[in-house]
Amino acid sequence: MPAPIIRRLFWAAEALTLLGVSVAALMISRTSEWEPVTLVVMLAALALVAERLEFEIRRQHLSASLVVLVLAMCLLGPAPAVVFGLAVTLPNSMGRRLSPRLWLSNLAAFAVFPLVGGLIVRALIGDVHDPRTHHLTQSATFGLVVFGVFMVTNVLNFAVIATELRVSKGLLLTRQTRELFLPMQPGQMTLGALTAILAVAYTNLGLPALFGLILVLVLFQYLIAALLRSEDRAEQLDARSRQLATLQLGVLSTLIETLALRDRTTARHAAAVARYARALTAEVGGSEDEQELAHTAGLLHDIGKFVLPDRILHAEILSDEDWSVIRRHPQDGATLVGRLDGYGPVADVILYHHERVDGAGYPAGLIGNEIPLASRVIAICSTFDTLTARETYRSPMTPQDAMAELRRVAGRQLDSELVESFIAMVQREGPATFTDGDSADFAAELAFEQRVRQMAEPKPRV
Repeated sequence: MPAPIIRRLFWAAEALTLLGVSVAALMISRTSEWEPVTLVVMLAALALVAERLEFEIRRQHLSASLVVLVLAMCLLGPAPAVVFGLAVTLPNSMGRRLSPRLWLSNLAAFAVFPLVGGLIVRALIGDVHDPRTHHLTQSATFGLVVFGVFMVTNVLNFAVIATELRVSKGLLLTRQTRELFLPMQPGQMTLGALTAILAVAYTNLGLPALFGLILVLVLFQYLIAALLRSEDRAEQLDARSRQLATLQLGVLSTLIETLALRDRTTARHAAAVARYARALTAEVGGSEDEQELAHTAGLLHDIGKFVLPDRILHAEILSDEDWSVIRRHPQDGATLVGRLDGYGPVADVILYHHERVDGAGYPAGLIGNEIPLASRVIAICSTFDTLTARETYRSPMTPQDAMAELRRVAGRQLDSELVESFIAMVQREGPATFTDGDSADFAAELAFEQRVRQMAEPKPRV
């Protein structure tokens, strides 16, 4: 059925509902419900004041009039509650210059839930004006009924308005529930409890007890507004965290891609090393976190080369001075990566990936297991990929020759046990499993969006 027809049918249903509720309230109205007059006047006045104190959060208008209407349902009856509901809606809709459609929706909502709530009280307690029910209205049972009616009418009011927004504007009910209804419920439950206390206080102490309602109205303004604004601030903070994470990680990935334009081997090499490193860490029993650490460090391990001049980056023969510059790239890379929130462990791995197990490496001259596991893993993976890659200035080795070279330097440059695990893994899986025919994709390995989400998540406090 076309959407315009659905909307017209819905508005017709709202109009019929409003008419039916009005007639029903008139038919079930009792003279006793409008007594005592002082209570009727006080609740009517407070209902109008509460509606005037409304405020807007996320394009929704909220007020404390529900508190007053629930008291009218429970202390007077359904008919006065319906009248009060319509009375507070008419001037509010007029003041906001709403369209006829929204007028109709508000009138229907503020007629339906007062009638339903009043009938619930009548069904559970009986006529609150009947002396035979006086003992019930002064008991805790009455307070529980008031609280229950408050929560039921709260849900019903939201359901009517949310359904109208779904039909007229296409807003999903699930989204409205998640973004508006659920965040308000802690505050609404508090107001429901206070409403119940006020109702029982009135039945026991008389009219002066309802002067506490003024305090409730002020509390509503503070409680609900503060709650929803804190939700908004949380959402804004989350968005800013994601923006910051995107910026930080984007800078690093851009540096890698820029470096790849200067040296076409860089991005492919980084992706291949990352794949090898994750697989080797898993091969030796590393946890998921350790695998992710090795993979990320593999992607970024050569980022420090960004600062190298082209004459060094493309040189086949290097002077001692050139080598001293190159040996700074682990420190430069660690400095860049360490600036990202939560990437400190990755920076440490990058810093030490050129250490040797015999202590002759750089920059710190660490020995054996002093070198982080992920750094020893990346040293092996980087060496193997460099030896077998086709893009380098030297002729590439076959995988078998490269494995023999790894064994030759094991125990001096590389970790012997890790070398054997790496060779066993590559022989079992095949080199193409990790390099995909020399076309390892840096962007795919980076998984940019996933990493941004991880970086933006709040870090647990230790």
